[in-house]
Amino acid sequence: MLLYDHPLSSYAQKVKIALREKGVPFVAQLPDGFGTGRGDGPFAAVNPRTEVPVLIDGDASIFDSTVILEYVEERWPEPPLLPREPAARARARMTEDVCDTQYEAVNWGFGEVLWFGRATGDLAAHLGDEAERQTRTLQAWLTGRLGGGDWFGGTRFGWADAAAAPMVNRSVHYGLGPEAGSPLAAWHGRLRERASVAETFAEFDAAAAEMVKASDLYTTGGRRREYRDHRLEWMVKSGGVEVVLAGLREGNIRFPWP
Repeated sequence: MLLYDHPLSSYAQKVKIALREKGVPFVAQLPDGFGTGRGDGPFAAVNPRTEVPVLIDGDASIFDSTVILEYVEERWPEPPLLPREPAARARARMTEDVCDTQYEAVNWGFGEVLWFGRATGDLAAHLGDEAERQTRTLQAWLTGRLGGGDWFGGTRFGWADAAAAPMVNRSVHYGLGPEAGSPLAAWHGRLRERASVAETFAEFDAAAAEMVKASDLYTTGGRRREYRDHRLEWMVKSGGVEVVLAGLREGNIRFPWP
């Protein structure tokens, strides 16, 4: 089974954690031409958006991390990641949705400044402040969802934990992690001890260490960062519309297919 993947993708990390929790073997592969927006080749053939992750299981090719997670849960139901009760299942999915949209956008926007130097001076400082403020808001919301349990589903690691794990961990990498001693920080500590998560985070750490070397590719046009839906919204609402306009002028950003 093949998983088109990039170790830095929070969406791909979520899927890898789920597969590893279920003990499902897979081969992770970085697609040829990833980040270029090319519309040809085997990767574009299975996902015209040319976004990771994509799971190829025999004749089935599935894209979109949430759809893949649904497929994995139905294809390999044990151990279950979703709780049995409908309300609890909906709660897990809502947590995932916020992580996949609002939280991912903040992390992505901060990375645009930190890793790719899309802004400098006062604008960079402003966007950094916005990212920190919004991260605190999201972490407070997640803390409320966690409540007094060890995991978002209570006593068992589950769907919402797999979805939130890459988001909070990237904040930690950026120096914006939960306050030491807080329930969310304790949850992150428990996360890192799980084999499925530890392996996935180790892959992230290794790729992040190499990102500085590759960052020029994304500003010279060799590769182009994708300003999709919630990411574009974050940059505009947070005061970085000039970042978008500069990317359009210089041809080093892209938008989703078609």
